[in-house]
Amino acid sequence: MGPNADDWLADTRTSYDTVAASYAELTRHILDEAPEERAALALFADLVCAQGGGLVADVGCGTGRITGHLRTLDLDAFGIDLSPGMIDVARREHPGVRFDLGSMTDLTLADTSVTGLVAWYSLIHIPDNEISSVLAHFRRVLRPGGPLLLSFHVGDESQLKTEGYGGHPMKVYVHRRQHEQTIEWLNEAGFALETHKTLTSAESKLGGIILARRQP
Repeated sequence: MGPNADDWLADTRTSYDTVAASYAELTRHILDEAPEERAALALFADLVCAQGGGLVADVGCGTGRITGHLRTLDLDAFGIDLSPGMIDVARREHPGVRFDLGSMTDLTLADTSVTGLVAWYSLIHIPDNEISSVLAHFRRVLRPGGPLLLSFHVGDESQLKTEGYGGHPMKVYVHRRQHEQTIEWLNEAGFALETHKTLTSAESKLGGIILARRQP
């Protein structure tokens, strides 16, 4: 990556460090109001169990709300996030659960070390020119046949978010995407589509969910 390519990563890290505590408060119960998302997570959990279980990575885990939910589904889930502030809150909110500091752009997990991987509204900050590299990391760390669950905001534009979660200053780009483009990226990266849907819920005004599998 060039000298400016890391700027968006640093901005994203700083932004989420700033909002970590208020983010936890404002998002803690969102999933309770999102039955279709819970159903998608349950299906993902079933696929992991059908693979014989194993580690599940929640990449871009934030304050760990999805990691915690996956553990209620009897998955051996752990979280990874770019923001030290978010990781601190996640460890406080979910004592005894593993949370690692890290970036999906340079995933340090070992090859085929996880059975399933979730990126829950976390690809939304990754620029288009980095998506293929991120998905290559996802494929590398997943076991063959392992499920990948993605959620994202559906649309065509990218917007700079300058404040959020209680009015705190932020500087993050939110990239909205279409299913077709995302599925094309997945196919190119060695994933096979299982299912996808668009929905409106507490999680997103217009959200997309894609469930895929890592091809052998």
